[in-house]
Amino acid sequence: MRVPLAVAGLLFLLYPALRPWEDETTTQGAAAAMGSGAWVASHLFAMIGFILVAIALLEIHRTAAITFWVGAGLTLPYYGAEDFGLHAMAGQPNLLELAEAVRYNPVAITTFAVGLVTMGVAAVMVAVRLRTTASILFAAGFALFLPQFFTPPAARIAHGVLLLAGCVWLAWESARREAKDPQLAAS
Repeated sequence: MRVPLAVAGLLFLLYPALRPWEDETTTQGAAAAMGSGAWVASHLFAMIGFILVAIALLEIHRTAAITFWVGAGLTLPYYGAEDFGLHAMAGQPNLLELAEAVRYNPVAITTFAVGLVTMGVAAVMVAVRLRTTASILFAAGFALFLPQFFTPPAARIAHGVLLLAGCVWLAWESARREAKDPQLAAS
């Protein structure tokens, strides 16, 4: 089950790398970005990545997996609205106001933030338990998930690289560790 973690890492890189980076402060730029197929695909990559990480964590650290599931459950509705909702609204003349209403609804933004923080906590739980460089890199990627939204595109893509490295390295390390001692699986 280490494959889901490695695939998640790739999806977390593809998310910012393929996301359209138009100027979303203008109606034209927002419509171009949100109306594109790349918008839908890139956000979907992140959503699938969250699910795959939770699946993979079942074999690495069950309590962290459950914690991660809770975080993903709180985060995914926001991603769905951002992905499919904003995409559907891309042709509206008042797109900027609609996008703001979707993104900054108090309940939506709160559950999104709490979900991302909860997934960060789950990743830190993995790092505390394993105490390896790979697990620390993995934890750093998820701990920085919320802050990276306030950075320019290049930093967000760098964050995708960090998540790729953390997920793939942790997958490799976990497979190697389990091969040495199968009793470590799901411990």
